[in-house]
Amino acid sequence: MDLRSARERWVRTGGIELCVAELGDSAQPTIVLVHGYPDSKEVWSEVARRLADHWHVVFYDVRGHGRSTAPEPLRGGFTLEKLTDDFLAVVDAVSPGRPVHVVGHDWGSVQSWEFATVERTKGRIASFTSMSGPSLDHFGHWIQQRTSRPSPRRVGQLLGQGAKSWYVYALHTPVLPEMAWRGPLGRQWPRILRRMEKVPADGYPTASLPQDAAHGAWLYRDNIRTRLRRPRPDAHAHVPVQLITPTGDAFLSPSLHDELETWVPRLVRRTLPAKHWVPRTRPDQLSSWIGEFVVACEAGGPGDPEITDAPAPAAARGAHADRFGGQLVLVTGAASGIGRATALSFARAGARVVAVDRDAEGVARTAETARLAGAPAAWAETVDVGDEQAMEELAEKVAAECGVVDVLVNNAGIGLSGSFLDTTSEDWRNVLDVNLWGVIHGCRIFGRQMADRGQGGHIVNIASAAAYQPSRALPAYSTSKAAVLMLSECLRAELAERSIGVSAVCPGFVATGITGTARFTGTDAAEQQRLRKRTTRLYSLRDYPPEKVARAILDAVVHNRAVVPVTPEARGARLLARISPRMVRAVARVKPPL
Repeated sequence: MDLRSARERWVRTGGIELCVAELGDSAQPTIVLVHGYPDSKEVWSEVARRLADHWHVVFYDVRGHGRSTAPEPLRGGFTLEKLTDDFLAVVDAVSPGRPVHVVGHDWGSVQSWEFATVERTKGRIASFTSMSGPSLDHFGHWIQQRTSRPSPRRVGQLLGQGAKSWYVYALHTPVLPEMAWRGPLGRQWPRILRRMEKVPADGYPTASLPQDAAHGAWLYRDNIRTRLRRPRPDAHAHVPVQLITPTGDAFLSPSLHDELETWVPRLVRRTLPAKHWVPRTRPDQLSSWIGEFVVACEAGGPGDPEITDAPAPAAARGAHADRFGGQLVLVTGAASGIGRATALSFARAGARVVAVDRDAEGVARTAETARLAGAPAAWAETVDVGDEQAMEELAEKVAAECGVVDVLVNNAGIGLSGSFLDTTSEDWRNVLDVNLWGVIHGCRIFGRQMADRGQGGHIVNIASAAAYQPSRALPAYSTSKAAVLMLSECLRAELAERSIGVSAVCPGFVATGITGTARFTGTDAAEQQRLRKRTTRLYSLRDYPPEKVARAILDAVVHNRAVVPVTPEARGARLLARISPRMVRAVARVKPPL
């Protein structure tokens, strides 16, 4: 939807005029987007455009910002009480008689916490989504708890947040902030956002920035010291709240939201690997989460007067659901084994899953099970990862129908055992096409989409303990996995500046179906079948489940780990390769008992 189609109206309140923009069908439930500092309503343009396909979206310039007029005098004109007056005037104009869903970022979130907790807004708000802006009342109580009952951890939290809040002190100084914003800082701000926050250069921020920032300094001066010294004792949220915490926020510590459940009985937490300005850098993820939350909160029925008494919408219950809920994850080799277990683990965490495999029937079962496990959506795609053209077409299709992949798991692989002299050129091509070129295709094609989007992402490449433990029985397989490990390390170095993490996960002996399809060179059909059965039995005796590898994969993404040996033997082999390469070479000479 083109933002030029936005409808504008002016709302008069308290001697000022607010510029209000609307998108979407006004008959649908209303979502009100409230911007922060030093922004104007245009910070929401990408989020609003995505939401407007299904909702009535309203976003307005806060008093003194954008095209809204400023109070006279400025001092005392930006109190939370007056901002609440403005909000209610807007809501009465755009959604009379029906509660709205509020979304706030930065200072838009700070003031929206006020809307969600004061008595006079009851019945006018259906839900609140908060990001990068705390409740000043909760913040005040948070400080009091840590100063009255200090501990090393609590003192560390206070000092950490105090350091992150340096700009708050600066904005309390007279005159200087206004001079800076109307001078060099205002001119350099777009460049600072592009460099430090990776905000796309797409016409944001607007030309009103210097004036907006100068006026907005009074948001801090009129509210911060008063509320932090005397926080309200009754600041309990009377609506369901969705808290989205960017883990790379330079201004707010995640610990600031500790004990928040005391004040918000109906709370859903989510985390996002991003920096502060998520409305510009991650509009796709935000619009997905906001939409899901609104759908859940509307479950009581449109216009239901008791909607604000509904329970908090349930989030996904799997491990790391706060991190992966709503994200798009693509897993290759997903018809069985580690790939299937990984796809289902992401599904239980609330991710949308694209399952890819050459086995059409098996991958269809994985996608169906993923939907039953909790994935909001799951798709099955039959693709040979070694086919570059097929992978290009897959990437185009996924981007067009689902969006850009947030997490890519290059898991597809085949086994090949036998001596080097018995391994033919065709054998080498087969194993390298899948184990190495499949990874290369995935990293190059989907990694390019992540980089072009400019919003980060993560790539997981499944290598093996064989990548660093040589074996006379696995020359081709070990070579392919060693190449995957080094490729992962190189990509990690290159893509770090684009906020794309890369992890190489190295399982050991895991009970999967790879042993049943592995090839053994230099043997006839009968001997090959015997060796497959024997190898499968040995792996089943080890009985290390693929679900544990899947758990390690999710942890690797959450913690951005570089190399992850999974099983005890994989960890031991990696340690041995580091401290005693000679011992590793000696072990490699041992002939397997087959």
